Amino acid sequence: MRLLRIGAPGAEKPAALVDDDTYLDLSDLVGDFDEEFFGSGGLDRIRPVVAERVEAVRAGRVAAEPLAGQRVGAPIARPHQIICVGLNYADHAAESGQAVPDEPILFTKSPNTLVGPDDEVRLPRGSSKTDWEVELGIVIGRRTSYLDSVDDARDSIAGWALVNDVSERAFQLERGGQWLKGKSAETFNPAGPWLVTPDEVPEVRDLGMWLDVNGVRRQTGSTSTMVFDPFVIVHYISQFMVLEPGDLINTGTPPGVGLGLNPQVYLAAGDVMTLGIDRLGTQRQLVVASR
Repeated sequence: MRLLRIGAPGAEKPAALVDDDTYLDLSDLVGDFDEEFFGSGGLDRIRPVVAERVEAVRAGRVAAEPLAGQRVGAPIARPHQIICVGLNYADHAAESGQAVPDEPILFTKSPNTLVGPDDEVRLPRGSSKTDWEVELGIVIGRRTSYLDSVDDARDSIAGWALVNDVSERAFQLERGGQWLKGKSAETFNPAGPWLVTPDEVPEVRDLGMWLDVNGVRRQTGSTSTMVFDPFVIVHYISQFMVLEPGDLINTGTPPGVGLGLNPQVYLAAGDVMTLGIDRLGTQRQLVVASR
């Protein structure tokens, strides 16, 4: 399934994609794609109904709704937490001037950074070094703690999503303390357009990924070059904290961020980011000035 949320911010309705241009409203089945939905086995509950309705559309018995002109929100409701993995691509660590970590580097990002895939990204006040990061997102599907093995992580994953881990490098690296300050400005976590369930992605460890700024290719990579793959990450995090249903994990970015360019390049009002990951869709964000 490819699940999405349609509507104005704060009033999104759950839906399922039929094809790239049409969707089915699922609000008669689901309140929202949130902690309660994932934690109560919601994916398994709706799967046969969604399959039946999609088949009815393709057989011409039911009409799907056109996606054109609709706002697509983040594919999940605001999560309990957003956890991020730093320096998870060796070539990105090198461009950042840092060593490849022996264990995953973890930091958090404020859950209220979550926005839709095509929503505006707002520069924070005082920003001089706002940067881009195309990443694979993991959505957790059940309460998870102290997993016994890496393979057990598969049962904890509801699906995958494209995310842009927008970062303010001066706040992150020059203002002391944890990376949280450079990661948590409003609009700093565009996600979606879809939550893609694992059965739709035969091999999540071999997905191409890219990001352009103003039509110039800045990042090209693949999840195949991750230092720690998604299943290792979920198992590892579960040893230190409880993951709740609907939590989001951003798994790191390949090289080509503004911080790593020579000379360095950062975002300004009026810039446009476009990005994508194989099978997970694309995003487009206009960068706007601070309030």
